[in-house]
Amino acid sequence: MNFEFSEEQELLRTTVRNFVDKEIMPYVADWDRDGKFDPSIMQRLSDLGLMGVCIPEQYGGSGMDYNALAIVCEELERGDTAFRTAVSVHTGLNSMSLLQWGNEEQKQKYLVPQAKGEKVGAFGLTEPGAGSDVASLQTTAVKDGDYYVLNGQKTWISLCDTADHFLVFAYTDKSKKHHGISAFIVERSWDGFSSKAIKGKHGIRSGNTGELFFDNVKVPKENLLGEEGEGFKIAMASLDNGRFTVAAGAVGLIMACLEASVNYCHERKTFGKEIGKHQLVQQMVAKMEAGLQMSRLLVYRAGELKNQGKRNTRETSLAKWQACDFANKAADDAVQIHGAYGYSDEYPVERYLRNSKAPVIYEGTREIHTVMQAEYVLGYRKDKPLNHMLPAWDKELVSK
Repeated sequence: MNFEFSEEQELLRTTVRNFVDKEIMPYVADWDRDGKFDPSIMQRLSDLGLMGVCIPEQYGGSGMDYNALAIVCEELERGDTAFRTAVSVHTGLNSMSLLQWGNEEQKQKYLVPQAKGEKVGAFGLTEPGAGSDVASLQTTAVKDGDYYVLNGQKTWISLCDTADHFLVFAYTDKSKKHHGISAFIVERSWDGFSSKAIKGKHGIRSGNTGELFFDNVKVPKENLLGEEGEGFKIAMASLDNGRFTVAAGAVGLIMACLEASVNYCHERKTFGKEIGKHQLVQQMVAKMEAGLQMSRLLVYRAGELKNQGKRNTRETSLAKWQACDFANKAADDAVQIHGAYGYSDEYPVERYLRNSKAPVIYEGTREIHTVMQAEYVLGYRKDKPLNHMLPAWDKELVSK
C-alpha cells in the first residue's frame, strides 16, 4: 500500500486549489445568494484540462488516474458543491459511462468533445415518481424505423439548462421490468427537447438543477448506448462513478468546514481565551478531523480499485455513505462552533450546512447504502463482472 500522492497529483491539487481560491471563493457567496450559476466556470475548468482529467488522451482527456478525479472533486467542493456537482455529472456520470459502454463511433462523436470541454454532458435518470426505485420510471422509447421516439420527463437533473448531451434512461419494453430499460445519448438541439430550472432549492443554489422534457424526440438508433435492455446495468455502473465523485466532494466539504472552524477558533474569544481552548469545541474539531481522514481513505481505496479495472460497487457505496454523513455532521458542528454568526451568510458555514444535505439524498440515500452494506455482509448481495468494465488506468501508456 502506498499512501503518498504522486508529484503529478500534488501539482494537480495545487492547480485546482489555486483556481478555487481565485475564481470561486471571492464570488460564490453572491452566486449562492442570487441563485446564479456561472457557466463560464466550466470553460475555465476545461482550459485547465479538468473536464476530462481521467479520460484517456486518445479520447481527448488528460490521461490521469481515477484518483486524480477525486482530487479535483475534493478541491472544487472545498469552494462550493455546485462546481463539484458539475464535474461529477459531466465526467463521472456521463463521460466515464461513454468510456465504459460506448462503441468507437459514439466515443469519437460524444466523448472526445466532452473530454476536451468543447461540449458538456449530463445524466437523466431520476423522475418525479422514480428516485431510488429506478424500475418505476415512466419515460419510454418506442422503436420506429431508424429512430427511437422518446417521451417522458426527468427531474433533479444537474446542468439541465447548460449541458449539450444527456445520457437518458427509458423503457423500451415495460413487460420486462428493469430488464426492459435502455440508455440513449440525447442532444439538446433535437426537436421536442426542453428543460426548466428548479427554483427555491435549500442548498447548492449556485448550481443549475431542473427538469427535462421529451415530447416525441427522435433519437437515432445509433445513439442507443449498449444494447436494448442494458439500461439498468449502465445506470448502476454510472452511479458507481458518480458516487465516487460525490464521496470525494464530501471530503472537500469536510476540509472547508475544518478550515473555517479552525480560523474562527483562533479569531473568537470567550471567557478570556480563544474558543479553540474549550474542550467541547475541541471535540467537534477532532470529529471533523477523524471524518476527514476516514472518508479520504475510503474514497482513495475505491479509486485504486477503479485504477485496477475491478468492480468497486461495494467500496464506492461505503465511501459515499460515510463521507456524506461525515460532511453533513461536520457542517452542523461548524455552524455550532460559529454560534449565532454561523446562522448568517457572513460566514460560509451556513452554506456548507445547506449544501451538505443534498449528497446524503442523491445518488443513493443513506438508507439505500445502509441496506446495500448489510446485504454484502450477510451474503445476500454479490457483484459479478460486467460485460463492459470501466477500463483500468494504464500507467505504462501514460509514462510513454
